[in-house]
Amino acid sequence: MRNTLKLIATALIASLSLVANAQPDGRIVRSKRQWIKERRPELMEMLRSQMFGREPGKAPDLHATILEESADAFGGLATRRQIKLSFDKEEKYYLTLLMYIPNDRKGPVPAFLGANFKGNHATTTDPAVLMPTEDKLATYAPGYQVEPRNTNGHRWEYEYILKHGYAVATFCYNDVDPDFHDGFHNGVHQLMDGDKPRDGESWATISAWAWGLSRCLDYLETVKEVNAKKVAVIGHSRLGKTSLWAGATDQRFALVISNDSGCSGAAIARRKFGETLEVINRNFPHWFCDNYKSYNGREEKMPWDQHELIAMIAPRPVYVASASEDDWADPVGEYFSLVGAASVYKLFGYEGITDRKVPEIEHPVVVGRMGHHIRRGEHNVRLYDWQQFVSFADRFLK
Repeated sequence: MRNTLKLIATALIASLSLVANAQPDGRIVRSKRQWIKERRPELMEMLRSQMFGREPGKAPDLHATILEESADAFGGLATRRQIKLSFDKEEKYYLTLLMYIPNDRKGPVPAFLGANFKGNHATTTDPAVLMPTEDKLATYAPGYQVEPRNTNGHRWEYEYILKHGYAVATFCYNDVDPDFHDGFHNGVHQLMDGDKPRDGESWATISAWAWGLSRCLDYLETVKEVNAKKVAVIGHSRLGKTSLWAGATDQRFALVISNDSGCSGAAIARRKFGETLEVINRNFPHWFCDNYKSYNGREEKMPWDQHELIAMIAPRPVYVASASEDDWADPVGEYFSLVGAASVYKLFGYEGITDRKVPEIEHPVVVGRMGHHIRRGEHNVRLYDWQQFVSFADRFLK
């Protein structure tokens, strides 16, 4: 097992000096108004043009079709609803959204929304959850193999979430844009861009997944059982990077959770610890816009860092989770993004995480509208993580 406690004790000094409300010329943003009117738009422009690409507007014809519904999910604990959420009139482009809504409710409930990796059926033992359709499977990666039911059930603690009064909704990320590089022809890029030539700022796959999360929020705004003003967007690993970008671009999300998102997610890039920009851009060239590749091995030349992505969420609550054995995702760098973003939360009148000593394993920290923990174990999502996420959400969404 890696000596993660030793890792935590060796945080780089560069990480300690990051302050999100400092401008490149050294001037400090000292007011909420200046942040909202000047610095935030400037940083968002930078993130769009240099990292994620420029996301498009809403879907041309968003509409929903209920595929299946039952009030007897998990022994009557919840209502299960499965929805075909189409982005176009012809229904060529769509995702299948799986929703569970607690039956024991009084009025609209808050919700967790996130994408999943292996299909809705792989998130649960529930035998009524639909398998991926043949037309969808045909667009997934070449040679894609359907995973067995409940393969990733440990990452989706449905019953725990439901018993605490939350709805939960998820879809397979491949439904929006399959996770391999085919030149952006088989996902929603084709729908939204057509044959428009791509350039260095064109949106890429993580931006597409975030766009899909926003379209799900569009739909949730029409669901009477859900309070769409109290939706937490959540993601793990590459989908943790996605949840942060969704939270930055769509301020309707009331709370943002990143789990083990690492490099190009919550972790400070300039640390160059674990996975790096060059590793990501070489192995996953479709995740980010082409301009991002110019910083391969040159993280110190970036005019921003990931603490400023966290700051884009302010003043909404944000939670960053790590795992003790997940050196590849750099738990130290993930923690220091919160420290760096705290100065912006301060502009809005909220305390943030400012202690430069990284917390011990499984000692969650919540300060103001920021939360953090390092779970013991590997790169994953476990019940312990959900316990902290639900506890944090209880503070703000109930």
